[in-house]
Amino acid sequence: LLNLMGLLERPSQGELLIAEQATSPLDDNQRTALRNRYLGFVFQFHHLLPAFSAMENVLMPMFAGQGKRTRAMEERALFLLERVGLAAHAHKKPVQLSGGQQQRVAIVRALANQPRLVLADEPTGNLDSQTADEVFQLMRSINQQDGVTFLIVTHDPRLAARTDREINLVDGQIARDIHQPI
Repeated sequence: LLNLMGLLERPSQGELLIAEQATSPLDDNQRTALRNRYLGFVFQFHHLLPAFSAMENVLMPMFAGQGKRTRAMEERALFLLERVGLAAHAHKKPVQLSGGQQQRVAIVRALANQPRLVLADEPTGNLDSQTADEVFQLMRSINQQDGVTFLIVTHDPRLAARTDREINLVDGQIARDIHQPI
């Protein structure tokens, strides 16, 4: 599901629309540009680049989209890091950060280009329960304040129960679809 929605794979049938644009006729460069503009990604293992600081990791999607680093990008990266309580850690390498801090940097990196949708694959899977709760609360806050949609894939029923909508897939088919009042 995440590979399809993230434009990493093409559907075998049907059509995937991103921002009302059909994606099947797009070439790889066009798909990459669309992905960079409208989608953010958060993974279970944050995949931060170890040679770069927290700020530089956040700058990567912006740099990839524009090809050069600007002052406006740096200001956005610092604003986002400040928003998640990590401005003081902006120049630290990932190895100098806790697991929860690294995951917050990964979330901020996913938000760098102001996507409409963030695809999150087990975003709390390798965190202790308290840190996992903090990370989920951060995603919930961003969802409510900025209108960013998070599509979260998880095997954690406690996390799934806290979302607005829970869809259970079994063998690629929808087995259950629950809208939950939050």
